[in-house]
Amino acid sequence: MAYIKYVDPNDIPEAHRVNDTDHILRIHGVHSEIMQHHFTLYKELMYGKGPLTRIQREMIAVAVSAINECHY
Repeated sequence: MAYIKYVDPNDIPEAHRVNDTDHILRIHGVHSEIMQHHFTLYKELMYGKGPLTRIQREMIAVAVSAINECHY
């Protein structure tokens, strides 16, 4: 798995910051214009209307992370 250094949140332009401190989002600080897009996609996938419950979505995310040996 690749290692990407986190950018200090204070070094991310205010216009690109999101109200979330998850490490997966902080990685986008290296190209901070993408951070807002990723956060919007994440919110839609995890909280938007659909056939899966929030718990089912989280369980899928955990299973995929385990398969990918991602420990976040």
